[in-house]
Amino acid sequence: MTLIDNERLDYIPGTSYSIIQSRDVFSFSMDAVLLGRFVHVPIQKGKLIDLCSGNGIIGLVLSERSKATIISVELQERLHDMAQRSVLYNKKQEQITSVQSDIKDLPSSIIKGSYDVVTCNPPYFKANEQSDQNQNPHFTIARHEVHCTLADIIQTASSLVKQKGKVALVHRPERLTDIIDLMRQYRIEPKRMQLIQPNQAKEANMVLIEGIKDGKPGLTCLPSLSVYGEDGRYTKAFREVYERT
Repeated sequence: MTLIDNERLDYIPGTSYSIIQSRDVFSFSMDAVLLGRFVHVPIQKGKLIDLCSGNGIIGLVLSERSKATIISVELQERLHDMAQRSVLYNKKQEQITSVQSDIKDLPSSIIKGSYDVVTCNPPYFKANEQSDQNQNPHFTIARHEVHCTLADIIQTASSLVKQKGKVALVHRPERLTDIIDLMRQYRIEPKRMQLIQPNQAKEANMVLIEGIKDGKPGLTCLPSLSVYGEDGRYTKAFREVYERT
């Protein structure tokens, strides 16, 4: 395999895999890995789909937890190409398929109501939050709701997931009320939630949430997870999830 355009191979924590990344485009961060570990997935068979998949990190993380087929959907051609090559490098082409598409205009091969699990690590910021936008268009698209909104993502996820299937997202806690409102609007009942905080002295800066299509009401809030301890190192609880040690 040949790396191009400032690309590198990075190890995916807690796996036996590596992934192609580049400083020119948005690289994965711990939120994607945490989502891949948080969501409930079928072990032996089924169909999973990851929306706004970037360079394919969540699909690779999920492939170590499940034998189900996995589709990664990414709009940007550069990231889609990197995802395809990462799948080949890790010899996962029989399990993972990368598709380049706008989530609002998916190809006919992606059949509505046929997926056991839908995941998404979406753009966190609204398109009008100009002060935080980056001059690099790859970063802007990954971080801001330029091509799809939170409502678009949850509506699409609901259309793809089976009855009683699962939809899981990672996002910012300040968008939590929006997420819950939209989930219920599109028939996804929130069932599990976990907050992630940098350390015990700081407010949470991530939320993981999973819902069930037409599920019964009842939300379980898991214990918050602190990334760093007082010594500045990963906490034991975080390492068990992130590094699987």
